[in-house]
Amino acid sequence: MGEPTPNPHATKSKTNPKRKILFFAAGTGLVLFAGVLLFQTFNAKDGSAGEDKQAGKVRISGAKPAVRSQPVAKVGNVIISEDELARECLALFGPDVLENVVNRAIIQQACQKAGVVVEQAEVHAEVNRIAKRFNLDTKTWYDMLQAERKMNPNQYRRNVIWPMLALRKLAGQQTKLTQEQVQKAFVRDYGPRVKARMIMLDNLGRAQKVWDKLKSNPADFERIARDNSIEPNSRALGGAIQPIPQYSDNERLWQAAFKLKEGEISGIIQIGLSRYAILKCEGRTEPVVTSIDEVKEQLLDQLTEEQTQEAVARVFDKLKRETRVDNYITNTSTGGVSKTSGTNFSPGSVNRAIPNPTQGFNRPPK
Repeated sequence: MGEPTPNPHATKSKTNPKRKILFFAAGTGLVLFAGVLLFQTFNAKDGSAGEDKQAGKVRISGAKPAVRSQPVAKVGNVIISEDELARECLALFGPDVLENVVNRAIIQQACQKAGVVVEQAEVHAEVNRIAKRFNLDTKTWYDMLQAERKMNPNQYRRNVIWPMLALRKLAGQQTKLTQEQVQKAFVRDYGPRVKARMIMLDNLGRAQKVWDKLKSNPADFERIARDNSIEPNSRALGGAIQPIPQYSDNERLWQAAFKLKEGEISGIIQIGLSRYAILKCEGRTEPVVTSIDEVKEQLLDQLTEEQTQEAVARVFDKLKRETRVDNYITNTSTGGVSKTSGTNFSPGSVNRAIPNPTQGFNRPPK
């Protein structure tokens, strides 16, 4: 029947207890390449600093020096200029790259205001620490980044590591773990899980009709899942999903799952906006790790990182709401919200602009 598909509403992988930290949008290789060209354009604005290639000196762009567009290609007798390439990159990738630049500027201004400085030595030390987590030396880690994410070391340090460290400093030390939190994390990551099949629906009326069918034909769960579930991966497997851990993200789902006995079918569970699930329990898994002492140090590191990243997300969300940004590419304005006003924060509302230096490498390579 094949391996069960991951359940996006409930599970956290047991084989990957280290949570992914949030991601600063480093982008694809093409976007990053476009960024290099766009920086040349943005740095030529009044009031910004740019570099005079001919003199090799920092200049104030308000001086309006002569700019020469260098050729980047020749097709027959036709020269393609750097300006032409920059215009194409701006049209194709401008909004995404500009968002990265804007986000970094927001963080930089907050650091200047708070007197926060991130030294280059700290950046290099963080890269070394991350590489060691994967049992790699720094050069091999950079080589993997280049191969997998098309990102060179300078881009990684500037676009990923520096913003992450800066936001951590702005967030301050806000972590405080309780014994209850550690115990729940142990149960979540290493405790028994409910083996189940799931039918997901986007309409309560349809969910009721499907549940009525299951009530009459409980042994036909797999066929009914294939015919009715809106989740394509699990539907193809007759509703099979990854085992559901206790204390996972979707509280309604795991609470309902752990009430079921083997062979039982749940009622209709609302697991999100216009998302309804019906479960069939197929037993429980047996824990591999039975003593918290075996993994306590790892759990403490993991939970500290989780709390730190949530604090970082809150700080960045606040900075974005308070900083006025006028985007002339998209013709939009954001931020500039009074410190006394604001909105309710949830980590899921923070966009992709927060760092994740290990995205794509959450498991140590074999």
